[in-house]
This record gives sequence, structure tokens and C-alpha cells, in this order.
Amino acid sequence: MTVTPSRTTRADGDADGGAGSDAGGDVGGGADVTVAGAARPTGRHGKRQEKRPRKALAKVLGNAPADSPDPFPSEPPSSEPPPASGGFLARAALITAVLSVAGSLLGLVRDQALARLFGAGRDTDAFLVAWTVPEFAATLLIEDGLAFALIPAFSMALARRARGAGGDPVRALVAGTLPRLSLAFVAAGVLVAVLAPQVVGSLAPGLPDPALAIDCTRLTATCVVSFGLAGYCSAALRAHRRFVAPAAIYVAYNTGIVTGMFVLGERWGVRSAAVGVAVGGCLMVAVQLPSLWGQLRKRDAETAGVAEEPRPLGGAIVATVLLFALCRQSQILVERFLASQLPSGAISHLNYAQKVAQMPMILSLMVCTVTFPVVARALAEGDTERARDRVQRDLALAACVVLLGTAAVVACAPQMIELFFQRGAFTARDTAATAGVMRVYALGLLGQTLVGVLARSYFSTGRASWYPAAAMAVGIVVTSWLGALCVAPWGVYGIAAANAAGITVTALVLLAGTAGGPAGAAPRRGAHRVPRCVPLHVPSVLLELSRPVGAALIATPAGAIVGSRFGDPAAALAAGTLTVTTVFVLLGWALGAQGIASALRSVRSATRRLPYVPSR
Repeated sequence: MTVTPSRTTRADGDADGGAGSDAGGDVGGGADVTVAGAARPTGRHGKRQEKRPRKALAKVLGNAPADSPDPFPSEPPSSEPPPASGGFLARAALITAVLSVAGSLLGLVRDQALARLFGAGRDTDAFLVAWTVPEFAATLLIEDGLAFALIPAFSMALARRARGAGGDPVRALVAGTLPRLSLAFVAAGVLVAVLAPQVVGSLAPGLPDPALAIDCTRLTATCVVSFGLAGYCSAALRAHRRFVAPAAIYVAYNTGIVTGMFVLGERWGVRSAAVGVAVGGCLMVAVQLPSLWGQLRKRDAETAGVAEEPRPLGGAIVATVLLFALCRQSQILVERFLASQLPSGAISHLNYAQKVAQMPMILSLMVCTVTFPVVARALAEGDTERARDRVQRDLALAACVVLLGTAAVVACAPQMIELFFQRGAFTARDTAATAGVMRVYALGLLGQTLVGVLARSYFSTGRASWYPAAAMAVGIVVTSWLGALCVAPWGVYGIAAANAAGITVTALVLLAGTAGGPAGAAPRRGAHRVPRCVPLHVPSVLLELSRPVGAALIATPAGAIVGSRFGDPAAALAAGTLTVTTVFVLLGWALGAQGIASALRSVRSATRRLPYVPSR
């Protein structure tokens, strides 16, 4: 019998683990003993493995004194990410959610300031056409695009480092990718600025004031560079399981925009918001640089002085993830193209409705932001079964969060818009139009969330996959076709309905592509075949999704009825939201929705002992 030491622990801990789940080890920082032909116990009953990951987690999260003995004396602790146990993931998800909510609230303040200072007319429409540039850049370079390529790449580099590869694979990856990507960001930003007239003419051919939109577009073109660098920093830090600085970027970004509007708004008008975009993008990079520099300075003693050739990203991988993100963001292009032919204010109503309606979707994907590096690392180590289990848990939890938010948005849409926006140049007529559009948009929120979770199951493999882009293209065709048919009879409501239908079709196509049975493709004896995506058991996923859907269908009218009994919008929103939450949680619990139980366990695990999660 041959005993082979390994640094990769079979970790069953996850973000929805309850108390005591941190005994399950970690993805990349524990110590495991693998026996050829038989695996030693690695769960909470494997006593030899239980104490050491607990001690490592305590040290990383601050539960142990700084001078406590190293639980892995033969391995420098600074070279590996913190453990990915249930307690760590829950706390990281909580901190990420708190900072993301703060960023979203500042985004709401940004939209309120835009509505208050400039209303929902020609000037705002012109800026929102230019706003397409940062929206695209955020999706391509921070959220769904570059991160899908970089996080698996960094995860594989960390796995190679853990296996004792020569040199420093992480630094080699940075040397091979950052200079080339930086040049590409600069070139793309310059191209957008030069072609601003053509960009505006293509996005909104019926815009009343294209000159103002062109000025704003040239100012916002700077975000192509800043967002690209911010996205690179975020991906590298998340792969190292450092989540505080990446989660704070939208706080910095929206702070820059709001400050720009209030400081320069009287002199420069709506152009001040575009200046704020440029400033905010630079702040996104600034808040992450100290943490990233601290990670890259760390070097194993045994690899010091050993050089490794730079490792660039594969062109096919970058092309597939960027094409997917581009197709996904193209929904906005379709909307604004169709809305530019409607009366002034249509683009603004769509924008405000979308911003508020998407908040539940953003919150629902917080856990995936934390667990995406865990899934990528599991696949890099050949543990397909653990990756599958993690993705299915993420789907259940994210669906419950987004459906709860969807029910609240549909039930209380008029009160939300009145409370958030109805002041200054934003009139009661704007409130009614925006609330109606928001209710239609909300019908596609579950599809948006499923696309966000399922796309990660494809790109976490670190392989080029054209299937997600093809699925997204199918959704775009549906959105375009339905939008063209519905815009004439129903205006902005038809555009919103087409958006919801298109993204739902994409989600179903992506889910169908993951069909791989309940067992997945488990590795054997160190050799493993990397699958096209994380294989899921689709019937089980659909059955699980039906439970929170049923709860949302009952909670929505209940919240609307209760909210309508109050005249004050704040009181109506509070009562309606409370009713929706109570009915949804109780019904979901009665129906056996796993996501609700997981969410409650996550909150208990995260708040049971909330130490400091370092960002450096």
C-alpha cells in the first residue's frame, strides 16, 4: 500500500453549512493523505484531518493569536489562500454581500441624483446612451467576461503551486497576461473614444441630441482601461480567496459618480456624470492595488530565485468568455435601439426600472461570487463531484433569494419607485411608467440568476466553451424578434417583456447543456478528465426550482394586497415587503425548498462568530 502526501483536502464545507461545518477542510490549504485504491475519511469524522483545518481556519480568520504555531510547519502559510470551509465561505459571502449592498445603495443614490438633477428627459437619455460603455465594460471586464477566464487560470496556477511546481506559477501567469491585457484595454478605450459618433448613431439613431451623447461617450470611454485593470485585480484576489477589496469596488465607483454630479453638475450638466464615471473607474483600481500587491509579494522560500516562463491565457478561452458576455450585454443594445424610436424618456424609464429590478439578482449571485473560485479549484484538482454538488447548492440558494426579491418587486413596484425617485424633475407620471416596466422586467429575474450561476459551471473548467455564447445568442434572437413585434403595440412594456423572455430561454438552454446525471465524472488515481461543464442532474434541479417558484406565486399577491392598504409609500413598502418575506419563507419551508434552509444555516454560520476576513 502506497501512501502519497497531498496538499488538497476533500472539502465538503460550503457557504450554507451550519455550525461545525468548518471541520470539513478546505479546497487548497489543508493537508490530506490519499491512499492508492482507498480514500481516508475526510469528513467531520476524520479526526486526523479535523483539528488541523480548524486550526488553520482560526488562524486565517483571526481566531488564533498571531504567534500561534503553524499547523503546517513544512509549508509556509502565506503561499496558499485561506481555507474554503463552510464557516469561511459563509463569512466571506456575508462580507461580500454587505459591501455589494452598500455599492448598490450608492448606485441607487447615483440614480436618484441623476433623476433629481436632470429628470427623465433628453439630457438623461443622452447620458444613458453613453452609459452603455461602462455597462458593457463592467460585464465584459469585471463581472461575466474576464473573470470567467482569469479565475480558473489563477486557480490552476495556485493548484500547480500547491503541488510543488517549479518557480511561481502565479507570478508567471501575471507576467504573461497583465502586460498584454493592459495594452488591449488601452487600445479598446482609444477606439471607443475615436468612434464615439458612430457608436452613438448605432445605439440610438433616433436620439434628439446626439452631440451631448457623443461627449459623454468619449468621457466614459476611459472606463475601458480602468474597468479592465479593476477586473484583473478582482479575479486575482478572488482566486486567492480575498474578497473584501473586490467587493468594495462599486462603493468607490458610485462614490466617484455621485461626487462628480454634485460638484460639477451645475456647471457641466449631465456631462458631470460622465466625468464621475471616469473618476470612479480609477478609484476601483486604487482600492484593490494594495491587497493585490501584498499577495504577489508573497513567495515560497523554496521557489525563491527559481524563474518560470510567463504563461499567457489561451486566446480561445478569452474569446469564448468575452463573446458570451458581449452577447449577454447585447440585450441592452436591443432595448435602447428600440426605445430610441419612442417618445423622450422611454430609455430613462427602462434604465431606472432595470436598475431597481436587478437588485435581487445581484444579491442572489453574491454566494456564486465567493464559490466560483472554489468550483474552479475543485475542477483543477479533478474533483468533479464536489464541483457539481456546490453548483447545485448555489442554484437552490440563488433561486430562493432572487424569487423572494422578485415577489417584493412585483408586489411593491409603485411604492419603490415613488420612494426612491419621485422628486425634483422626476414626476408622478414617470413613477407610474417606471413601476409598470419594472414589474415586467421582474419576470426575467430568475432567468438572469440562472444564467449567472450556470455560466460559471461552464467557464470554471478553464477550457474554451462556445456553448454558453451560443445559448446567449439564441436568447438575443428571441429578445430582438419579440421586441420588434411588441414595441409598436405595447411600447416599453413590450421591450421589457422581450427581455424577460429572451433571458429565460437562454437559462433553459444552458441548463439543458449541463445534463450529466447525479454522479458526474469523478476522478480516479490522480488522473482526471476535465468535463465541458460541471455536470448537473437536471430533473432534480427543476424540481428544486419549482418549490420557491410556488412560494413566490402566493407571496406576491399577498404583499400587494397588504401594501395597497397604506397611503404612505414608505409604510406601504415596509408592510408589503414584510408580508412577502413572511409568506415566502413559511411556504418555502413547508414545501421543502433547500435554498431557504441553506440561507438560514448560512446566516447562522456567518453570524455565529464574525471575525475579521483580511483583504491583504
